[in-house]
Amino acid sequence: MISLNSDSMRSQLQTSGTIVWLCGWSMPDAVFDRTRELLPDYHHVSVDYREADSPENMLLLTEIAVKNLLYSDGEACKTRAFHGPLLIGGWSLGGLLAMRLAIQGVADGLVLFGATAQFTRSKEELDLGWADLYVRKMMTGLVQDRQGVETKFRQLLFTEAEREADLDETLPPVGSWTTPALIAGLQILRSEECLSQLKSITCPVFLVHGTEDRICPYGAASELMAQLPNAKLFTIPACGHAPFLGREEQIANELRRWWHEQ
Repeated sequence: MISLNSDSMRSQLQTSGTIVWLCGWSMPDAVFDRTRELLPDYHHVSVDYREADSPENMLLLTEIAVKNLLYSDGEACKTRAFHGPLLIGGWSLGGLLAMRLAIQGVADGLVLFGATAQFTRSKEELDLGWADLYVRKMMTGLVQDRQGVETKFRQLLFTEAEREADLDETLPPVGSWTTPALIAGLQILRSEECLSQLKSITCPVFLVHGTEDRICPYGAASELMAQLPNAKLFTIPACGHAPFLGREEQIANELRRWWHEQ
């Protein structure tokens, strides 16, 4: 383990920043472990949604995590002085929540994996998201066969080539979220809409999206690029909905390069 004295640590953290990690639906925070290991020059914070029992609680957990970084005893603390700018990294559902925070003006930068500004779409816009009916069927199915719903969802995360490479085997086992938390996450995916407010997100945004994403189609990334004032899109060809898995070193390098350019 590398040991840093307080002055060098402070200098390094000032240069890089703090990243708050928001995971995707049904996924434990451990999916980001390898990426975080490759970014030791950043301070890392995560939000645990596994036992959130309502959409309101899930949103509250997200906001508390950020406010705890920015405020102490009601006053602005020295987080930015010691840990640098605040980045929010979100995957899928986490990306939607990250954009929600950025609209509130609390982020210095966003890193979005397989994200969309509005998950449920009309029949004419299914190249940008999912039909609300399908999400409601998932909510009903969770009560009857929770493991089956999660397993089917995970099958959609990867391309056939990614599954042949056993990329799906790198995911933690299903069942880490409680059923109320799973339902709460789906309710947020049904209701949360950041699309109409994208132009208010003026901080730098780094988008990472696979061209074969079947959860948040690639068209959603193009939509974000068209409406976000300060965004960069890193496209990964022949990639599904988990663009960082199996590509952690590449993603860490691209993220670091992008942020150092800001």
